[in-house]
Amino acid sequence: MIELSVVNDESSTLKAPSPTVIKIIGCGGGGSSAVNRMIDAGVSDVEFIVLNTDVQALNVSRAQKRLAIGQELTGGLGAGGEPSVGESAAQEDSDMITNVVKGANMVIITAGMGGGTGTGSAPVVASLARQQGALTIAVVTTPFEFERSKRMKNAQEGLKKLRENVDSLIVIPNEQIMKIVDKKMNFRQAFRLADDVLCQGVQGISEIITKPGDINIDFADVRSVLKNQGEAILGVGIGEGENRAVDAAQRAISNPMLADRHIDGASNILVNITGPENLSMIEVNEIIENISASADKDCNLFWGQVFDPDMGDKVSVTVIATGFEKNGKGSSDSREQAAENSNIIDYGTFERMMTGKAAINLNSSDGDEEEEEQEEEVEMAVKHTSVGAGLFSNLEKAAEDSPAKSYDKEVSTTSSLSEKLRRAVEHDRSGIEPPANFSRRSDDLKQPAVWRNLNGLSKSIDLTD
Repeated sequence: MIELSVVNDESSTLKAPSPTVIKIIGCGGGGSSAVNRMIDAGVSDVEFIVLNTDVQALNVSRAQKRLAIGQELTGGLGAGGEPSVGESAAQEDSDMITNVVKGANMVIITAGMGGGTGTGSAPVVASLARQQGALTIAVVTTPFEFERSKRMKNAQEGLKKLRENVDSLIVIPNEQIMKIVDKKMNFRQAFRLADDVLCQGVQGISEIITKPGDINIDFADVRSVLKNQGEAILGVGIGEGENRAVDAAQRAISNPMLADRHIDGASNILVNITGPENLSMIEVNEIIENISASADKDCNLFWGQVFDPDMGDKVSVTVIATGFEKNGKGSSDSREQAAENSNIIDYGTFERMMTGKAAINLNSSDGDEEEEEQEEEVEMAVKHTSVGAGLFSNLEKAAEDSPAKSYDKEVSTTSSLSEKLRRAVEHDRSGIEPPANFSRRSDDLKQPAVWRNLNGLSKSIDLTD
């Protein structure tokens, strides 16, 4: 006999789960500035902590907890731009740092890499947080190119150490800001914008958990995406107006701050959609479809939706992608992966296929590198793109076997891949066969015209009133 137990009867209540404890730690001057920006932006339900070797800089922070580290080593005067001093300072006060990270489910470390305290202390803080069992994420910036080369060298060495001590690392290159700013922007405004970008990244992660939604992404989902993942990509896009959903999705995955990084090699993708109550299911579907089309076909995709009346008519999409190393693909190796994983090709590739702009001059001894890349891209798209249940899957082979091969050299040097494809189709349609049970009805518009043996559109489209 099966025993049934009563759950949540009148005499008992379900125990509510403990809220996720998120601690955001700003290391050094850059990290502390970013924390101040988050506080100003109203980021809530998290605990803010800053640490620095410079006591004077700590005094202007608005964080709940401010830690002066390495006082015996530096006398409270800073690390002098030396990461080794910042590292030693954090190690000197490791017990104090351990106490503040204790009890956290997630620790998000933010810092500007290249200086002394932030670059040196961030890996130490990350190591201590992971030892306490916290999911540890770092969101950091790298220097502008106009800054000293020593700062860039410091940043690269710091990133190497940080990568070894965090679950996920998100790097935001400050240099990318130069591509989107007005020429009149001054030095202070540029660094303020860098702080804003850093703030936006951290806020994007924390609010996925702290803001309850109709379709929730819980901490377990976030942990499965970010735990032991190494390099990660974060993009935030905002859209408004008639095409707000698609615009927000596209801006999130093609954010100029991502440099040459792309989501297509990721094993895991987390999407959070925030918008007003009039955000329709169709718009949500458009967002997920746009992101899915750019992602690996086998990736794990988690998504959630939050209604926020403060958004007005705008929609915000946050995308976090991880697991590039597990796929054996760098985040910048997008071209071949995009062709493999989607039946969608971009308009530029389509245009080159149809207009013949991908031709290569075979008479040239060294060739044109850009044209070779274009032809390679077209060939890749044709090879991997299937249309109408494989309608064009064998066109590349057909092109090789077509009369185009027998043309003289002058013709073949100017013949583009698209011309070869067209000749192949005209030369041999026998390779494009319909299913065995196909009736060849001319009015069955769901089937390709080549299967219906049509001689004109009038057989299939009634143009009369």
